Amino acid sequence: MPFNARTLALPATIPFVGPEALERRFGRPFLARLGANESVFGPSPRVVEAMARAAGESWAYGDPEHHALREAIAAHLGVRFEEVIVGEGIDGLFGLLTQIVLEPGDRVLTSHGAYPTFNYHVSGHGGVLDFLPYRDDREDIDALIGRMVETRPKLVYFANPDNPTGSWHEADAVRRLMDAVPDGTILVLDEAYSDLAPPSALPDAGEIRPHVLRFRTFSKAYGMAGVRVAFVFGAAETVAHFHKVRNHFGVSRMAQAGAVAALGDQDYLRDVVERIVRARTKLAGIAEAAGLRPLPSATNFVAIDCGRDGAYARRVLEGVLERRVFIRMPGVAPLDRMIRVTVGRDEELDRFAEALDASLAEAGR
Repeated sequence: MPFNARTLALPATIPFVGPEALERRFGRPFLARLGANESVFGPSPRVVEAMARAAGESWAYGDPEHHALREAIAAHLGVRFEEVIVGEGIDGLFGLLTQIVLEPGDRVLTSHGAYPTFNYHVSGHGGVLDFLPYRDDREDIDALIGRMVETRPKLVYFANPDNPTGSWHEADAVRRLMDAVPDGTILVLDEAYSDLAPPSALPDAGEIRPHVLRFRTFSKAYGMAGVRVAFVFGAAETVAHFHKVRNHFGVSRMAQAGAVAALGDQDYLRDVVERIVRARTKLAGIAEAAGLRPLPSATNFVAIDCGRDGAYARRVLEGVLERRVFIRMPGVAPLDRMIRVTVGRDEELDRFAEALDASLAEAGR
């Protein structure tokens, strides 16, 4: 077969097993979908209206320059138009980044247990992953700085707030990481949950640096996960390289219109964030009532420490899934002692509470 050696050596990998695959496995649909960190509160009505109008014009390609959306993002952040690139979700942008940066054998630094789809793209483009463990259930900035300065990798991945634990670092600590990036290295700052983070956790968007790329999305707080639209911002001379390889028609006319409308309805965003915070508090209470420990979270999910090892947490997970509630868990020890539950409406969280209680009884508390 005419595939290159790198591709032939890769395993067939699915970074995330979707709820649809699990529904096929169980032979019935889930009654609560609380595993993929989607926003069950949905997008703004203005987004739906804008996308419906754009749907009627879908005979035409969307603007390949994403001009209106990039202008709206730049104005929202207070950065320049040339400092913003739009893509098909953060995952798509990660794929482009690894394509433009990595040569086979290049080192990439990340944390063991952090977002696996980034690793998927690194491996697909021949990069060599270097992992550091979490410390106190957070990515370890001090260890990342030390290893980065020592080994000078091409890319360093860091998420703030973090998935899968929901933890966050304050902006001063993130700046320290940004300041330490050596020549020849790019810091990949994944800010997918930035709209849910405390303001003190985020360096100002105007702190543009040539060796830092910041990735954000409309999938989380804006409730547009199924639309696939995100953006990266950084120094104009850095982001310009994405134009050399990006799929110019990859972000649909509907996605562009919906994202512009989402940015224009910040009142709706604030309301959703308030609902997420309330649901997060309720979810933490459910965990505590079950005798488990919820981790503090600055995201739309709560990581719940089951108090034992990964095998026990998997039994708890399977029991909840069998009761038709979709949740997930980290896959790497010691983080795999947890389950991870996305916030939802009251009735969905009540259903999770019932499923969790039954699953814990079955697994042996």
